[in-house]
Amino acid sequence: MPISVTPIDSLDDHTNDIRLRTARFVNEEILPRENELFPRRRGVEITDDLRDQAKIAREEIKAMVKLAGLWAPHLPQEYGGMGLDFLPHAYMNEIMAYALGAAPLFGVVAPNSGNQKILVKYGTEEQKQKWLLPLIEGTMESGFSMTEPDSAGSDPRAIKTTARHDGDEWVINGHKWFTSNGKDADFFIVMCRAEDPTGEQGRSGSMVQIIVPTSTPGVDVVRGIGIWGRETSDHCEVVYDDVRVPLENALGRVGQGHEAAQERLGAGRIYHCMNSVGQMWRAFDLMIERTLTREVHGGLLRDKQFIQGFISDSYIDIQTSRMMTIKAAEKVDRGDTDARTDISALKIYVPAAYARVVDRAIQVWGAAGVSNDLPLGQMYLGARTLRLADGPDEVHRILIAKNVLRSYEQGHSWDFAN
Repeated sequence: MPISVTPIDSLDDHTNDIRLRTARFVNEEILPRENELFPRRRGVEITDDLRDQAKIAREEIKAMVKLAGLWAPHLPQEYGGMGLDFLPHAYMNEIMAYALGAAPLFGVVAPNSGNQKILVKYGTEEQKQKWLLPLIEGTMESGFSMTEPDSAGSDPRAIKTTARHDGDEWVINGHKWFTSNGKDADFFIVMCRAEDPTGEQGRSGSMVQIIVPTSTPGVDVVRGIGIWGRETSDHCEVVYDDVRVPLENALGRVGQGHEAAQERLGAGRIYHCMNSVGQMWRAFDLMIERTLTREVHGGLLRDKQFIQGFISDSYIDIQTSRMMTIKAAEKVDRGDTDARTDISALKIYVPAAYARVVDRAIQVWGAAGVSNDLPLGQMYLGARTLRLADGPDEVHRILIAKNVLRSYEQGHSWDFAN
């Protein structure tokens, strides 16, 4: 079933044009070729021939995306992207995500896209030439190495991996896991705690992100961590043992690492949630398709009150998630200081709503819902994982409460209308 998109009167012509062109491309070029583009999702044996055919098909689509002017919405135009603000990017994301896994076909693939944005903002001209441009051109792959097995992933300031000066080099020691794209990356952006001889920088003041080529002696990619019963994944455990890289590999100055990480994660949360909205939309369409055609106990599912409840509850979940995410994107574009509270709120609400919508769709489809014939099973696992990715729900709840209480303590009630 194609995604149905019409112009929104309250949006500017540019954003509506992006929405309509993206929907047309998804409907005409991606949805009809999903099985060819993403054969692994079907649960079939992946032969070399099948893998090569899928790769060729994906490259064909990417070339068409570039010709359509829909490539890399997150990148500035001077780097070959669309240069979109958060709001039009969010609207584009929900449509891209309708075809599960299609975002990389539009040049948006984690962790490369996040690393590209960090390099654009914090990188020197030399770093951009050496790392950013090859990353954009697709001749290099990257990973993001922040989370540690013995430190709370919800608190980047708790990181124990160290970087010390030794002449004109950084010497890095530490233990990371869930380093994204760990198997294929040519370089990692590694979050470290730089040695601070003065002891004055505090918990987050000494944080720094450092570019580390994966071929550097001392970088040991131990394993791809198995996730959801799979034997392995591209989220890897990595040990850094006296890894030496030039001082100029630091991104920005010492002390900006925490700031850069929060900027990256804040943007990622909005994009993850709008992706979730697009996938909820797909799950909802699949559920409605089933209710209109499946006969059971003397009638169609559409006439059963249980199913009508599923439909109404899912409609509410999708609309609420969508409005929350759009509002947060609008606040970020305006530079509102309380946008972080809204981002935390949607980061809690949207993955849970996503799981509910997909769960109902699975129930309506019965056994077929958990089969590889439909994308619902993969959606369900993704929804549950999002409650941990980019910070667990509990940390975001604490942040919301602190921000709201601080506002009242300063004599201001919370402005829900803003």
